[in-house]
Amino acid sequence: MLRVASVPASHIYVRHLSDPSVADVVRLADPVPADGRKVPGGWWPPLMLEPGWVSENHDRFDVFHIHFGFDAVDAATLTAVMQELKAHAKPLVYTVHDLRNPHHPDPEPHILQQDVLVAAADALITLTPGAAQEIRRRWDRDAQVLPHPHVLDRDRIEAPRAATDTFTVGVHVKSIRANMDPLPVLEALTETVSGLPAAELVVNIHDEVFFPDNHWYAPDIGDAIRSFGRHEHVRVVEHPYFCEDELWDYLSSLAVSVLPYRFGTHSGWLEACYDLGTAVVAPSCGFYAQQRPCREFTFTDDAFDADSLHTAVEEAYSDWLGGVAAPRATWRQRHSERAMLAEAHRGIYEQVLR
Repeated sequence: MLRVASVPASHIYVRHLSDPSVADVVRLADPVPADGRKVPGGWWPPLMLEPGWVSENHDRFDVFHIHFGFDAVDAATLTAVMQELKAHAKPLVYTVHDLRNPHHPDPEPHILQQDVLVAAADALITLTPGAAQEIRRRWDRDAQVLPHPHVLDRDRIEAPRAATDTFTVGVHVKSIRANMDPLPVLEALTETVSGLPAAELVVNIHDEVFFPDNHWYAPDIGDAIRSFGRHEHVRVVEHPYFCEDELWDYLSSLAVSVLPYRFGTHSGWLEACYDLGTAVVAPSCGFYAQQRPCREFTFTDDAFDADSLHTAVEEAYSDWLGGVAAPRATWRQRHSERAMLAEAHRGIYEQVLR
């Protein structure tokens, strides 16, 4: 039995790295902060990355595996944690999900954090060949490429999509995190969708951006997004965070989900759309098109091509009119993929332990 301290353990990505039919790898539960501070998923802040946790708990795990959650941990603190792992002869596996942190406008802190993690890691994993190539370029290290597991459960993946007479293009700006730049995307989509019969643009936004005491308070951009509702074919929806079922129902209601990211690397949102059969139009930054089938438009830190977005949405509309279904996972495929991922991770853990 291999015992893994995963940072985090309760995130859906990490949970779906295990094969439910094989119990040869167990992952420690996320420690709960004493004051109860945690995001809805229950895994942040990650106490395993606090100095002293490894030394106090090293006899409870064989391998340390970092995925997410080190956003607020500075490079010096990470270095101290890495030294604790080395002192107790505990190997480190690091899955490079993000080459650029989508929550940080300044990339430098993430670069410093990754310099520490990549140097200390006994094995690296990432999700796409392009990310692996970038890891090789930056750090002269090889990363094993393993795909993102399914996000939804079997019932959702196998559920038929509801019939609709409306071609719905969705943009969810969430709480407008650092990598999102929705206004130019919405301006272009408003024009594009206006020329498509039986089409509508639905814009979702978290209501917390309008609460003055909230961390995500951003009334100026929030009001600018609200203003798109003046168009007859645009619907703006303000709401609290969706629970999982609400999120899956929302994504299922869309013909196309457009991702308004100026920078990024990989996407769990894209995986959920693939599970549900919702088409995705993704930006050219990052490696989304290598991750799962999707259409691309040019959108980066310093470039935006509205014509490429227009073309991608029109192509999706043509498919919809012609009854051509968007790429969608099958449960058989996802189940097989999950078993492969479980076996691959076990092999990596055994390798670093040797």
